[in-house]
Amino acid sequence: MEYLSLEEEWEAQLADGSVYPMQVPGSLDESRIGGRDMGANQWHPDADLGNAENSFDPDAPIATRYTRKHTYEGEAKISRMISYIPEEEKRVFLEVERARCLKLEIDGKEIPDYVEPSISTPHIFEVTDVLDGEHRITLRSDNSYPGLPHDAIVFSSAATDETQTNWNGLLGYVRLRTEREVFFSAVRVYPKENTIDVQLVIDGSIPYKGILRVTSPALEKTEEKEIEISAGVHTIALEGLKLKENVKKWDEEEGNLYDLTASLQDGDEKSVTFGVRDFGDDGHGHLALNGRRIFLRSEANCCEFPETGHPPMTVGEWDKILRLYHSYGVNCMRFHSHIPPEAAFTAADQMGMLMQPELSHWNPKNAFEGDDSYEYYQRELKQTILWLANHPSFVMLTFGNELWTGELGHQRMDAMVELAHSLDTTRMYANGSNPHYGTIGCDAKSDFYTSQKYYEYDLRGTFAAMPGDDGIQGYINNQYPSAAVNYDNSMKHLRETYQKPVFSFEVGQFEILPDFGELEEFHGISDPANLRIIQEKAEKLGLIDNWNAYVEATGEISRIGYREEVEAVMRTEDMSGISLLGLQDFPGQGTALVGMINSHMQSKPYDFAKPERFASFFRAQLPLAALPKYTYVSGEILEAEVRIANYGKTDMTGPVGYCMEGGKVRKCGELPAVICPAGGITSAGKIEISLEDIDEAVRLDLTVEQDGVKNQYPVWIYPAAKPVCPGKVYETKKLDEKAVQILENGGSVYLAPDSEKEHLPSSIQAQFTSDFWSVGTFAAQEGGMGQLIDEKHPIFKNFPTEFHTNWRWWPMASQRAVIFPHPVKAIVTEMDSYAYMRPMAQLAEFRCGGGKLLFSSMGLQNLQQYPESRALLHAIYQYMDSEAFAPEEEISVEEMSELVK
Repeated sequence: MEYLSLEEEWEAQLADGSVYPMQVPGSLDESRIGGRDMGANQWHPDADLGNAENSFDPDAPIATRYTRKHTYEGEAKISRMISYIPEEEKRVFLEVERARCLKLEIDGKEIPDYVEPSISTPHIFEVTDVLDGEHRITLRSDNSYPGLPHDAIVFSSAATDETQTNWNGLLGYVRLRTEREVFFSAVRVYPKENTIDVQLVIDGSIPYKGILRVTSPALEKTEEKEIEISAGVHTIALEGLKLKENVKKWDEEEGNLYDLTASLQDGDEKSVTFGVRDFGDDGHGHLALNGRRIFLRSEANCCEFPETGHPPMTVGEWDKILRLYHSYGVNCMRFHSHIPPEAAFTAADQMGMLMQPELSHWNPKNAFEGDDSYEYYQRELKQTILWLANHPSFVMLTFGNELWTGELGHQRMDAMVELAHSLDTTRMYANGSNPHYGTIGCDAKSDFYTSQKYYEYDLRGTFAAMPGDDGIQGYINNQYPSAAVNYDNSMKHLRETYQKPVFSFEVGQFEILPDFGELEEFHGISDPANLRIIQEKAEKLGLIDNWNAYVEATGEISRIGYREEVEAVMRTEDMSGISLLGLQDFPGQGTALVGMINSHMQSKPYDFAKPERFASFFRAQLPLAALPKYTYVSGEILEAEVRIANYGKTDMTGPVGYCMEGGKVRKCGELPAVICPAGGITSAGKIEISLEDIDEAVRLDLTVEQDGVKNQYPVWIYPAAKPVCPGKVYETKKLDEKAVQILENGGSVYLAPDSEKEHLPSSIQAQFTSDFWSVGTFAAQEGGMGQLIDEKHPIFKNFPTEFHTNWRWWPMASQRAVIFPHPVKAIVTEMDSYAYMRPMAQLAEFRCGGGKLLFSSMGLQNLQQYPESRALLHAIYQYMDSEAFAPEEEISVEEMSELVK
């Protein structure tokens, strides 16, 4: 087998007859071919494209995603002249590693496909006896997908302009390959428990008789077989080839690989690389790798590569990407409605990363019901399974993202699962990721279930606010915080109908305000107009000088939310893992910047985005303290059951140590030694810590440790003080005549209306976390992004705090935030979505009407059941009774009267 690269400058002719020079491999975009991006192929057809302030201006920039500098949809004829004389008794093939719909013409004559084509697998044409001198090669590349399910493809991550772009071109290798007259067109290795099966596909233009030989360092002996075959394509199966006893298994973080060579006596030889591993259901409804239960720590990759508009095609590039994800704790990559190039699987094989590709399919209406859809996706499924057969990293596959369909579609899904099993039993398959959003339960034919819900039972902690909802849904924003929530009840109901592995889907989606520093990274095919619009708005509103603090605060809140989501699943013994969305920013769908990593695959330059901070809880082994709450009153006893989640490769042993410390406090102890076997969760005893002698407000950190593995929880302790308003402060729910009179006389007023819309007409309902995904996608949410706190303000002398929301702010953060008519310097700012950037606050002080005014929209008087709310109110009273209460910013009585009713 020999190769001749065809990489050089070709020419591209578009449908209008225009001709351009084009670099191959590459896309039209990369060669600057195409017209203006007018916003086609939105993630849904009625997405609002324009700048909100210029939504009726056809020249307005696209505000919801990156803009392609050049775009083209349709057939492009990519051609060049070639001079080629083949060797005698050799067969010749033209191969393109990745393209859209592709046809080959040589001197105007169409050449049939050698293998069934798909947009996710290599395109191969046999050109034996066609190339024999000077010829014009024309590759007709069409990204309008004639005869294929166009919408299902262009809404998927394989072709959407929201991320990858619907590029047109030729990627990866573009080459001629020469073979003998009888050659191995495929060698596929399927590992079993102590053996391997080898499938050999031999293609001969002439008959063959001789010895077939298979050798590998992993095999006990060389396998030989005498064969006699006629001309044509033949499949030969060698089953039960025994492995050596000391063969090394492929595993997480262990890229143990072996070569296998198939040869024909006096003929062809082909070598492949494979790994020995067993992946599947352990028989009790849990994912297992090599017989060991694992905890899936998955991340959704939506094919965001803004410099090229398409995925990288080299192993080196993918090695760098996967190692970045691994540094955050990821052990499995889910490829959201796309199949990455083979280089990604090769890199994953070498480092021990699990991979879950999906068909290029996102159809939320009638998946597989069209004959074109069913025919195409069967082909893509088959070719993908055969193409990736030798990659041990390829462990799971689904038929697309969030598919909905009817009875016919489900019948066809069932048939496709059966097809997949008939082709390869060493992988697991499911009819979709989050099919029907979990509303119809689990599919009996599928090997696993990944979803956000099982009917009405949640499998994650946060959901978007939909029309009619009262804010963001899910327990994280609607249930007083603890470190004890799990999904045992959901799994109990699910197990009534389904006994196979279950893991959650697209967990997180906590938005972070944009890091404008990334604007300096754009040099390729994308124009980040949507980010510039946000930057310009921030500059106009005077927010830019403090913007990094906004980014940092929303990032910290996001990380806190992600940690709770992860640990809730780890506390659920019957779940096999969690799949995030996501660690990387998503530049489309309204601009969903949810990541620790930017769209250029760079960790954001902030403390919250450091990989080690995320990996501290996103890991295989983790002590879990089931704290019933995070805030306590002096004199209480902190009690928490400790469990050790151990999904590593070895048992964890020894005593469980704990230490709670901060300031002048240090309280440590040890639970008896316990063996925590790999592959599950083990109870380790109960922590009991007296808080009797803590007499001041303090944050403590509780560290729990076994066998060198640590986890740390924040705990806040407050004295048992009852807040009493000072005599010199007038507390009122509205700016009444008495309040105005006191202000006119130079007095102090604490304005604290009930935190309700009728009393705060210019306000939003805030929540603990930042908003979900983006308001551009889920417009029913009000846009609050959490609190930015002036932690050095003297009001917090007796209520020490961070600069961002944390668990002890939960009751207050969940109240309303007032929208001021102009920017104000607040003590507690409610940050706003990039889409609005309204000046909002929950706590602020002013000079007003000749006096001093402290305003709270948090309704603390109605939150006195919470120790943190009592403590904050007590701190407010102490501050207002001190000389430190000296507001600098001015607001008129009339302005405040409009804000509070």
